[in-house]
Amino acid sequence: MQQNTIRYVTGDATQPHTSSTAIIAHICNNIGAWGAGFVLAVSSRWPEPEREYQRWYHTGAAKDFGLGAVQLVQVSEQLHVANMVAQHGIRSSPGDIPIRYDALDQCLSTLAEHALNLHASIHMPRIGTGLAGGDWMKIEPLILERLCRKIIPVTVYEFP
Repeated sequence: MQQNTIRYVTGDATQPHTSSTAIIAHICNNIGAWGAGFVLAVSSRWPEPEREYQRWYHTGAAKDFGLGAVQLVQVSEQLHVANMVAQHGIRSSPGDIPIRYDALDQCLSTLAEHALNLHASIHMPRIGTGLAGGDWMKIEPLILERLCRKIIPVTVYEFP
């Protein structure tokens, strides 16, 4: 089976390099906290992802909110933001980091379904490597397996 590779570019992941349908993917925590890291850039461009994440957390906690869940929020005609819950809490203690690789794997599988249904490309920063404390050498293979293997175009943005 043919497989795409991840395209790495310098730029802002909130401004995808595409003229077709796109999904901006990022990682959220499972405690309803929004306000540090990449989400600040998202919120500065669109109020909807934060508002919907907060609503989801407060109303969906007993139902569909939790590690491994994905919420797709449409912010324009051809652009969506994927709030992917793959971070447990917001701070790591010694020997424990917030990212949960199994939850991220589940999120990426769901994200692939959304991308295929929308015929969308995926755009993201190096998810999970900032405040979540993850290792890109563990995250990149998940993206390759869950997204690129399904011929979904993926662009990772390195902020200048």
